Amino acid sequence: MSLSPRANGIAAAVITVAIWTGFIVIGRASAGHTLLPFDIALLRILGASVVLLPWGWVLARRQRRHSPGAVSMFGFSPLPWRQTAAAGLFGGALYAALCYAGFFYAPATHASVLMPGTLPLWTALLAALVLRDRITPTRALGLACIVGGGLLVGGASLLGAFDGGEVWKGDVIFMIAAFCWSIYGVLARKFGLQAVPATIAIIVFACFTYVPVFAALTLSGLLPTHLPQAPWGEIAFQALFQGVGSVVISGISFVQMVRAFGPVRSTMITALVPGLSALGAVLLLGEPLGWNLLAGLALVTAGILFGVRAANQSPAARVTVPPGAGTLS
Repeated sequence: MSLSPRANGIAAAVITVAIWTGFIVIGRASAGHTLLPFDIALLRILGASVVLLPWGWVLARRQRRHSPGAVSMFGFSPLPWRQTAAAGLFGGALYAALCYAGFFYAPATHASVLMPGTLPLWTALLAALVLRDRITPTRALGLACIVGGGLLVGGASLLGAFDGGEVWKGDVIFMIAAFCWSIYGVLARKFGLQAVPATIAIIVFACFTYVPVFAALTLSGLLPTHLPQAPWGEIAFQALFQGVGSVVISGISFVQMVRAFGPVRSTMITALVPGLSALGAVLLLGEPLGWNLLAGLALVTAGILFGVRAANQSPAARVTVPPGAGTLS
């Protein structure tokens, strides 16, 4: 029995929010297990490659019949080389490696605010610079809320650096990861990329660049790895959740959600992720939730909603970024 379009949209929204929330909570929990950040990034890429490389081969083969120059990466990417490299570098390899590295320094409650929170900030600034988008007063107010929320969360950890603390390193890494994803989002809009081909291109590029570089560095002893010591269950879980779940399933569910509810309402739905992931970190990981985190979370969520309102008022200025594409996952 088929579901109605609205029911499909609701199911897609639940799946998307659940995976994006789990990405933050599980990412932090993974720091307490065997694998290192670059190991997890490798498994994310390999897990997604199992699904997306054959898919990319089929899409590229169809596309090559009409436009041979529009495919690249040995016929696996349905996008030209320049677009594949740009999307894959910022939205694939760099984003994944930075996210998992941040979880090894800072708690998930910080990631909940600083990754989804600073993403609209970086995107708006880059879109204004690259695409000449106008920052309206409403959007400026939203960006100010995001900056205030980030300072409330990250300010204390930056001050703690003078006492030898390392949480600030994770906070900075989270913001750089969001910046990388924003570059990908703005480039995707500039090139007019569709969600599925762009996601495939990200993984194809990462598979043909990150994987051999990782192998060369680990075999030469220049990059530490715990893959040989990790239990098979942990390896399989990371490949399935981080690769198939965070990249493939949430990428498809996000597109389905946008089709059902539109980009503005979809962004309002995904604004639930910071609060839900912070709550999950408190309940599941036992992380503290101080007044500064609560205030920062409130400001960032308000900033996202102000940005959604601005996009609703000015559709031409809207930038829709599919995290994982999966996204912020």
